[in-house]
Amino acid sequence: MKNKPSKFMELLETFFDRHLPVSVGVSPNTIKSYKYAFRLLLEYMYNKHGIPAGDISFEDLNYENLTGFLDWLENERHCSVSTKNQRLSALLSFSGYAQNRDFDAAAVFRNSLLKIPLKKGKKQLRTIFTVPEITILLQMPDETRSTGLRDKVLLSTMYASGARAQEICDLTVRNVCFNSNETASLILTGKGRKARKIGIPARCAKMLRQYLIHQGIQNQSNRHVFSSQTHEHMSVSCVEEIFKKYVGAAREKHTDMFMAESYPPHAMRHTTASHMLEAGIPLVVIKNFLGHVSLSSTLIYAEMTQDTTDRHLREWNEKWFGSEPVESGSDTENKMPGFLSVK
Repeated sequence: MKNKPSKFMELLETFFDRHLPVSVGVSPNTIKSYKYAFRLLLEYMYNKHGIPAGDISFEDLNYENLTGFLDWLENERHCSVSTKNQRLSALLSFSGYAQNRDFDAAAVFRNSLLKIPLKKGKKQLRTIFTVPEITILLQMPDETRSTGLRDKVLLSTMYASGARAQEICDLTVRNVCFNSNETASLILTGKGRKARKIGIPARCAKMLRQYLIHQGIQNQSNRHVFSSQTHEHMSVSCVEEIFKKYVGAAREKHTDMFMAESYPPHAMRHTTASHMLEAGIPLVVIKNFLGHVSLSSTLIYAEMTQDTTDRHLREWNEKWFGSEPVESGSDTENKMPGFLSVK
């Protein structure tokens, strides 16, 4: 007997509204990525099989349709192997949740997904800056301008702390503690909302203190340290634009440097870890500094530094979320549920 049309959506809504943010406590970025996966799945089921979002049942999500969806991502939307695997992981996460709450309804969906292996892709090297490149990059912002001063402090703080872009966006004045020895400690909230306390050197700490005073926010504990020109809470896309701006300017002045295809904000985190390792800092210390759960995540830098000694890395992994789903005119009939909104 066919499942009630609302069962799939009912469980999917509670998965996003309660399970992921409350029970599991995953980051907002992970939730956003998972929502993209399901928006794409609903778009595929409507465009290829004529099933509106509100009518989809678990029985519709069989092996044939699920493999068709993943092939569609790769062949028609031209998603990378990494992005395709991320979408599959999102579906797998929900299938486990759904099966635990309605075994009979979700069994076909879950079992079909378990038959689909993650696809192996080409192993790519992560982009990092060399020591001369990072020196040049940190000198690029014009400190006489307000945005230039902000950008210099932001780039310097990211290099000193190894912070992720989202962590630097979320940093508030209360998360900064200036120490008696002129250094400073930052409390960064990373993946899974796990907080860690790390230290930054005196030179960067002095720059950060002067910036807070310049902005007049040194006593406003709830204020975000870095703001955009339009929002008090800077977004990751704004950080991406800052990197794009200064790397582009640096390339124009130094045509024999900055040879990697692209330098996303995460390249700064890779750079910090690699430079720490080259300076002789133990991997366990770097692991705790970066907030890695497992040492295996930190071991990648031991391989990376063999190349950074003599040459730049030439390739960069596709951004985490990949391409956002394209909204089509068919959404009038295939109305996306409100809980899948990613704005």
